[in-house]
Amino acid sequence: MADRLTGIEVFALAVRLGSLSAAARSMGMSAAMAAKHLGALEARLGATLVNRTTRRLSLTEAGVSYLDRAERILVDLREAESDVSARSITIEGTLRVSAPASFGVMHLAPLIAEFCARQPGVTIELGLNDRYVDLLEERWDVAIRIGRLADSSLIARKLASARLSVCAAPGYLARRGTPGSIDELGQHNCLGYTLAPLVGATHWGFERDGSVKIPIRGTLNANNGEALVSAAQAGQGIVYAPRFMTAGFIAAGDLVELEIGMPLLDLGAIYAVTHATRRPAAKTRAWIDFLAERMPDLAKDW
Repeated sequence: MADRLTGIEVFALAVRLGSLSAAARSMGMSAAMAAKHLGALEARLGATLVNRTTRRLSLTEAGVSYLDRAERILVDLREAESDVSARSITIEGTLRVSAPASFGVMHLAPLIAEFCARQPGVTIELGLNDRYVDLLEERWDVAIRIGRLADSSLIARKLASARLSVCAAPGYLARRGTPGSIDELGQHNCLGYTLAPLVGATHWGFERDGSVKIPIRGTLNANNGEALVSAAQAGQGIVYAPRFMTAGFIAAGDLVELEIGMPLLDLGAIYAVTHATRRPAAKTRAWIDFLAERMPDLAKDW
């Protein structure tokens, strides 16, 4: 059974990383051993799962069908191990968590007291930065990623959906009028987020894929979304920002969500990502399980 599971892991990881050699390096085995495990899996199934060449790896029809089931098996296994380990292993140590600045301040930091009360042996080191961090190079145990994830060797667990909103303060709209279409945004003071071109300082993207780009301009551009939302709340202009930042202000009446006749950019989701290991540390599993438990309730209005 152990060899069978190893074969499944080799297969799924090789597809994710694009080659058997990359899967072998990630799992700490030789390329020859990885090929042996994959070959044994295919022999047991009586089907070829991947076509292998010196340059690339591609799925066969049987491989496409098997991959989804194989990944579900591995996810179920990790969750089962996590559940058992959380009950039987002492959870302690320093947990290094990286997160986008605004999301970390608004939504992660308030949860830390509850987590530490549950896990008194754990110390949290929270790194807030809107740049893309390298978990391995910078030694983070887990990172929060918001958006559509690129294929990688990381393990991702979805915590909540993420949506964008176009908002302005009632006072601003009273002075400048309410735009009813994306074409009218060019007549308004639009606050740009400099780290994301599709909601940036010169253009905003609409439709789910951002294919409709509207030129905008404004008197404030910033590399921090929380600063832009605060400026919009104060009446400076219109902000295009995630609802996890604006929903509370909308509910309080401090911001008005605008209907502009065009689908907004698909932001994707909020994920916890960690290294592609079969058994992350108990402290990491406990943190991710805690977020998966608490985040859906927090995110219900986002």
